[in-house]
Amino acid sequence: MKRAIPVVALSVVGLISVWRYEPSLGPTETTAAPEPAPSASASAGPPGSSTVIVEGTTITTEKGPVQVRATFEGDRITAVRMLQQPNHPQTKTAVPKLVEQTLEVQSADVDTVTGATITSDAYKESLQAALDAKGG
Repeated sequence: MKRAIPVVALSVVGLISVWRYEPSLGPTETTAAPEPAPSASASAGPPGSSTVIVEGTTITTEKGPVQVRATFEGDRITAVRMLQQPNHPQTKTAVPKLVEQTLEVQSADVDTVTGATITSDAYKESLQAALDAKGG
């Protein structure tokens, strides 16, 4: 009888945890937050420099907001920086891969990183907004 009370109590605690668990529903359509249009601004580079820095739209996902800043030298993407990203292990692993691919293909047409589909899709959408804002 002394063991029955802790067993029942722990079983109840375990069942409550299972009932309250809300699994991820998988990839969902991301929607752009009501943000102003992406902005473009020239960096403080040397005179005659063709360096342009453009921020993409903030994309709101179930994991958190995603926003990129792309740096261009002429028509070439030379750097991509995440201004906002979900604080999630898969995101932290995916971002370097997404940036590397972007610099290789010079577009937002990059492969989705396995395990970070939501972040990958939002990254591509924000990057495409930056490309559109720049005119590329």
